[in-house]
This record gives sequence, structure tokens and C-alpha cells, in this order.
Amino acid sequence: MTDPTTPRQLRLIIETDDFDAAVRFYRDVLGMPEQAAFATEGDDRVSILHAGVATIELASSAHARAIDEVEGMPATSGPTLRLALEVDDTARAVAAVADAGADVLAPPTRTPFRSLNARVQGPAGWQVTFFQELETLEERQERDGFTTDDERAR
Repeated sequence: MTDPTTPRQLRLIIETDDFDAAVRFYRDVLGMPEQAAFATEGDDRVSILHAGVATIELASSAHARAIDEVEGMPATSGPTLRLALEVDDTARAVAAVADAGADVLAPPTRTPFRSLNARVQGPAGWQVTFFQELETLEERQERDGFTTDDERAR
């Protein structure tokens, strides 16, 4: 039997003052299919988009600063929330969102983690990192310095 408290879905809610621009960006530009949309009266609207598999990346402040540096971004002050979307081709994803009017904050950059990352400014103040894995998780786990936190503590 499954623990009833184990999450079955991660749903990130992005509140935006320009709902149409946000839907256009995430649904039309990034290609996230709409699962459901609801509206009552006036501006009371919601659109639920499928974004593939979700994970939560917990990062220490030092790691977040290191990622900013790797991606060529200025250091941010305080904790931030940012979307990171795995794509098959980072360069093409960035080109597509740039063609749709998004500001490119950091061009595709090969990281020490063997991924190709780029960052854009999305709607509602959210930054979006596109990342393309350049090796499998299994390959990464074989390299020095890549382990799980519980293994590192041993």
C-alpha cells in the first residue's frame, strides 16, 4: 500500500497580471499542452498545463550562486524561485522563445555538470533555465564528486 502522504503530482502556481502573455509563453511557445482551463467571471482564470515529469531541486545558497556563475548570471540576493526545464536542444529552445519576444539572460553554456544550460526571462518575473543533459544519470553517478547527500554523509 502506498503512503497516502506521498505526492502524486507537483503543481507550481504562477500568479500573473498578464494571463494571456503567460499562457502564450508556456502553452504556445514552450509547447506545454493544456490539460484543463477554468474561468468564472471577469479576470478569474486558470490554465493547467502539462510540463512532463516534475522534480524539486533543493539547492544551498552556495550552489545557487555557483549555478548563476556557470550560467553567466549576476548573483541574486536572497532566495529565488526559478523554473528549470529539460529540453532535447537548448539552443533551439532559446531561439524559439527569443523569436517569441523573451529576453535571453544567458546564452547556452556547457556546465561542469555536463549539461547545456541557458536562461531567459519568462512572464510574471520568473526566470526559466533550459537544460539539455549531455550524459545519462548513470554516467554522471560514476564520476567523482557526484553522489547523493546521504552517501556523502557516510
